[in-house]
Amino acid sequence: MAQTPPQGASKPRVLIIGGGVGGVEEMLALHDLCGDRVEIALYARRREFLYRPLAVTEPFGAGEVLKFDLRQLTERCGASFSLDSIISVDTDGQRVRTHDGGEVEYDYLVVAPGARMLWTVPGAATFWGGSDEDASADVVRKLQAGALRKVIFTMPGGLGWPLPIYELALLAAAQLMDADALSAELRIVTPEDAPLQLFGVRASEQMGQLLARRGIEIVTGASPIKFENGQLDVAPGDPIEADAVISAPGFKGRSVQGLPHDENGFIPVDEHSLVRGLQNVFAVGDVTNFPIKQGGIATQQADAAAEVIAAQVGSKVKPQPFEPILRAVLLTGEEPKYLYGKLGGGHGDTSTFSDDPPWRDEGKIVGKYLAPFLTLTSDAAARALRSSSDRR
Repeated sequence: MAQTPPQGASKPRVLIIGGGVGGVEEMLALHDLCGDRVEIALYARRREFLYRPLAVTEPFGAGEVLKFDLRQLTERCGASFSLDSIISVDTDGQRVRTHDGGEVEYDYLVVAPGARMLWTVPGAATFWGGSDEDASADVVRKLQAGALRKVIFTMPGGLGWPLPIYELALLAAAQLMDADALSAELRIVTPEDAPLQLFGVRASEQMGQLLARRGIEIVTGASPIKFENGQLDVAPGDPIEADAVISAPGFKGRSVQGLPHDENGFIPVDEHSLVRGLQNVFAVGDVTNFPIKQGGIATQQADAAAEVIAAQVGSKVKPQPFEPILRAVLLTGEEPKYLYGKLGGGHGDTSTFSDDPPWRDEGKIVGKYLAPFLTLTSDAAARALRSSSDRR
């Protein structure tokens, strides 16, 4: 557990590194739990917060990645914003060195720069989630034009988040159905033992049924190796014929000098998001060694860290450990489906796969503070989520 910093004339300073889901949720949670007890400073590599979950709709012309100005978001929370990031941390001196060469002191440090996305399947079009270099859109256009007859949607093994690949396949099937192009063959090739198995047995079974109704074949227990000469090589198993392949990226941690990390660059954290072996230093989101890289998980880790900090600075908060819960909105090209499941032992099969959300529906990323804040800031996220179902 973090220790209380020395009390001086100034407020304790919380330095947040990263302007993604985890960093913004951390800022919002601290603002709510701590009030004016702390000074919050957010450092990020870019000026905009990107709301990426709707990126799967971009190749189909049914939505877009939403952008919010980070300086405006921080100002609304009484925080400061700097267009910069860090290269090293001096944990003994409680200061960081930035890319611009400056040194910044902190009382609490929250590291949330996300992870590096990697091209892992040679020959495949990688779905980057809203990047201008996303070749998956070209595959979708050719599929819609009838130039492709066999398309595979796949993902590498290891750390990541499988939902977008299922969404891309379902959205493609919906558009083909509208165009009466039912002769095209769509497949999902996944290293999972069952479709979306991390949500639990019931949700996985219903996901399989939905894929079958849409005419999407699924090949489980197979990791993609490379795509060339009209074949996707997988392990284990025989090559699978295809005209094109769309793959999710792999992930690698953004290791920071001075902080511990595993062999893949991910930072180890405890149940309160505290970096193992350190005091007053937290990590949240994709940069951590938690195996699932999902926005909702990042918000839960951020909330756990914020509660520890709030309790240390005198707020009446009892810090709760991070207990991962998966909530996801599956875009299908028709009405969205809502998936829920608790991770870890002792819960039994908690999974659900429903037409109505078993939580308050405020957007595709379910964050305690982030979802309502973005709804108040702009109703664009809600409009885009609705339109992704309406436009077919």
